Amino acid sequence: MKKPGSSSGGAGSPDSVPRCYSTWGTSYYEEFYGDQAPYPPVHADLLRSLLLSSGAKTVLDAGCGPASFLRRLGKEALDLYGFDLTPEMVAEAKKTMAALGFDPRHFWQGSVLQSGDFVRPGLPAHYDACVCIGVLPHVPADQDTTVLNNLYQAVRPGGLVLVEARNALFSLFTQNRLTHAFLRNDLMRADELLATAGPAAAPIAAALDEWQKHFRMDLPPVRRGKKDEPGYDEVLSRVHVPFVLQEQFRQTGFQEVRTFFYHYHALPPMLSGASEAFFKKASVEMENPSDWRGHFMASAFILAATRT
Repeated sequence: MKKPGSSSGGAGSPDSVPRCYSTWGTSYYEEFYGDQAPYPPVHADLLRSLLLSSGAKTVLDAGCGPASFLRRLGKEALDLYGFDLTPEMVAEAKKTMAALGFDPRHFWQGSVLQSGDFVRPGLPAHYDACVCIGVLPHVPADQDTTVLNNLYQAVRPGGLVLVEARNALFSLFTQNRLTHAFLRNDLMRADELLATAGPAAAPIAAALDEWQKHFRMDLPPVRRGKKDEPGYDEVLSRVHVPFVLQEQFRQTGFQEVRTFFYHYHALPPMLSGASEAFFKKASVEMENPSDWRGHFMASAFILAATRT
């Protein structure tokens, strides 16, 4: 999927995320799922295993992109469907899945924020399973529950929902500008403290400025667009705390909420330059969705839950 958010095309504009992904329609799969991807798409195998073990036969991908994940299910005995917010992604999904023998009408343009976009005339009213990958980072915080409610309603009772999110706790491991932002804004909530500090505000602010020097504020580099479109770090691209998202799932009505971590980092990324090959090999060897270290050393996670 790719998100809502003034016609200027900035990070808060309605078309910012579709513009970000508009040039990726034909290249996204190879860049992130292909043999030359920076990191193996380990999450795809995890998602596939969870889906097949659930016994699901009808699967909806809410935010399917160019059918990056669905095309990897093409040989399974599954009825596959998907929608995405970005027209170029939908066009590639239709083309790719049609070549695999699927009806291109099973893939359409839609938003996870609109409950009506989860259904289409002549298609299932409810699915056995629904996956949502790479979508939640682009959803405003106050609309997370809208997405979860829409996913809940999209599956039958007992149906499986799989949602991917970027791991906020990973920033505690990276020791860069993301670490500083998480500690200052999410844990300490420094601005709120300063507002109540009175005469102590000035020396505390100075201490915070000095403390900031302990972090590599130049890392990670900001990911910008390929042409004139905004890049990934120039649009809304949030991270989520696993514990908080788990509770939101439960409050929505989901049961059996489970967390699976992926995309591990054997060392803080800033140290990977010492040996890129070893860093990648050691990181891949760490992949274990249930390892407690994933709370801090994995940059992403999947929540699996069932509808009551």
